[in-house]
Amino acid sequence: MAAIAIVFGPAKADQPATSKPNILWLTCEDLGPHLGCYGDRYATSPNLDRLARRGMIYLNAWSNAPVCAPARTALITGVYPPSLGAQHMRSMVPLPRFMRMYPQFLRDAGYYCTNNRKEDYNVAKPGRVWDESSGRAHWRKRAPNQPFFAVFNMTITHESKIRQRPHSLVHDPSQVRVPAYHPDTPEVRHDWAQYYDNITTMDQQVGRRLKEIEEAGLADDTIVFFYSDHGSGMPRNKRWPYNCGLNVPLIVYIPPKYRHLAPAEYQPGGRSDRLVSFVDFGPTLLSLAGIRPPDYMQGRAFMGKFEASPREYVFGFRGRMDERYDMVRSVRDQRFVYVRNYMPHKIYGQHLWYMWETPTTRVWEKLFLAGKLKPEQAQFWQPKPPEELYDLRHDRDEVRNLAGAPEFQSVLDRMRRVLDQHLERTRDLGFLPEDEIHSRSRGTTPYEMGHDDSRYPYGVIAETARLAASLQPDAVARLRQRLGHDDSAVRYWAAMGLRMRGREVVRQHLAELRKRLGDAAPAVRIVAAEALAKFGDTGDRDRALATLLDCVAPKEQGLFVTVQALNALDNVDDCVTVDVEELRRRVNGYEAPSRRVRSYIPRLIQKIALDQK
Repeated sequence: MAAIAIVFGPAKADQPATSKPNILWLTCEDLGPHLGCYGDRYATSPNLDRLARRGMIYLNAWSNAPVCAPARTALITGVYPPSLGAQHMRSMVPLPRFMRMYPQFLRDAGYYCTNNRKEDYNVAKPGRVWDESSGRAHWRKRAPNQPFFAVFNMTITHESKIRQRPHSLVHDPSQVRVPAYHPDTPEVRHDWAQYYDNITTMDQQVGRRLKEIEEAGLADDTIVFFYSDHGSGMPRNKRWPYNCGLNVPLIVYIPPKYRHLAPAEYQPGGRSDRLVSFVDFGPTLLSLAGIRPPDYMQGRAFMGKFEASPREYVFGFRGRMDERYDMVRSVRDQRFVYVRNYMPHKIYGQHLWYMWETPTTRVWEKLFLAGKLKPEQAQFWQPKPPEELYDLRHDRDEVRNLAGAPEFQSVLDRMRRVLDQHLERTRDLGFLPEDEIHSRSRGTTPYEMGHDDSRYPYGVIAETARLAASLQPDAVARLRQRLGHDDSAVRYWAAMGLRMRGREVVRQHLAELRKRLGDAAPAVRIVAAEALAKFGDTGDRDRALATLLDCVAPKEQGLFVTVQALNALDNVDDCVTVDVEELRRRVNGYEAPSRRVRSYIPRLIQKIALDQK
């Protein structure tokens, strides 16, 4: 595939420079740093490699979320989505009145702001955000000499494009580097090779956008960013807050006339190891435009007039992924990635209909069920450990968990402490069941509710969640005591902690869990019912099944209670017989709040139906 030759030269005489820099964001989807300029010899990316030689690449740029909607929420707000209650895939929450999206600040400063075209935020837009956001949006439509900020998003690298068939491969699948966690099969090699083919196509699209700038005589007046929304769309990259799911390419070109806005480490063809993350992009954009980032933004500008000091750590998270609940938080420094699994009883590879459309996922699971995987490949299909620690210097695939290694205990302790401080500082709302994020914030917003101790007693809730997820035997007595706590989220995590520990612990607390079947909070009832259906007596199973069926009531209790209940039913359908037709009757006539979440309930019921056969 031919490269599109772009050489940024002098501005044309008929296009006068503006006093503020134009800013062009070229973005793509589901792409790790798999480019030639990052040292990947298998990649074919001549236009991006040329841009990198003119500009600088960031080696340690992190998306905050390993999936699109929450990742874009961090970008557009400059706030960590769990602080907004917007961490779950395809959720939708309001922003406080004092918050705005970064294009609104730019437009007030005179910029013409366009987005072509994907938005996909988990927060409602606070009024008009873009001058135009559509497939026709373009900086050319601005007023004469008006500075512009323009986003062009390329979708060819998205997960869905990896599995499109038929496809004639250009990259040789025999030359693919198969990561240690994937089985080495023809299907896996084909998916990886097709991913690289799509990168080449995307690179050509980037070349065309850069050529538009050059031909308009704007190359000397335009700062260019290229990045992806999170790591590759291959399974165990996308949706996982490891480095492989969060590390993205970031190339920045700053023309000579605006080098005073560049960070000290900037040099053409350079490589920066500075840690930056998506929550920093909004403040950085404002800083480049000469606008002081508002205090509520939790990110740090990494260039421009208001550049902040470099970060020591960047943070990631995983919440509900489409129809499946989970809670994972991660942090990395220059060398290590620490991961805390708050629901370690759930396997990594929970069944997601969308992910199962990728051939790699299906063949990977098939080989696991046949017992034909190596330990590092089989891990994806097993329950998670409470903690994970990886040394990126010696383990690029993040398959050797060092959390139990005595020689890394000091690193583990430090990363634990850093993560806990971050979660407390940002008032992470992931410790609430999703339905309570909404019910507790009635009359206000989740962010404001989360900063109100009377509505969200963060300390005791987060501590109970840590006790639950630790799986430590000495935490059981405290969890039992907290089953009677006044706050429903504390009770939720206490019940979850007993359920996580399995049959023996659950059977020691049957009476307490039976009492929770009548809890006022649906989330607590669901967890107690799941524990009793899985590990209780025959009578317990009957009562638990009835409780879960009662929670499948989207019209009365809402989408999120129903999705949690259906997940629980899917988790116990090997212990109880679920009447699938009864489930369908209970959801009949329900209309989801948006098309983005319309498939969740049908997919879960379909999975339960398949399991019951």
